[in-house]
Amino acid sequence: MENTKCPVCDADVKVTDVIVGELLTCADCGVELEVTSLSPLTLEEAPEVQEDWGE
Repeated sequence: MENTKCPVCDADVKVTDVIVGELLTCADCGVELEVTSLSPLTLEEAPEVQEDWGE
């Protein structure tokens, strides 16, 4: 288990066995986070998925 900080609210986020691209949720602020790097462990706010309406 590894700890890192939420880039939005700076709360501690506990992370275990993740891969790049995996989505996590911050327990404090509820924002969805994406693992962008494993060494060092880096989280960024996940982009919102937009509807393409069949385009």
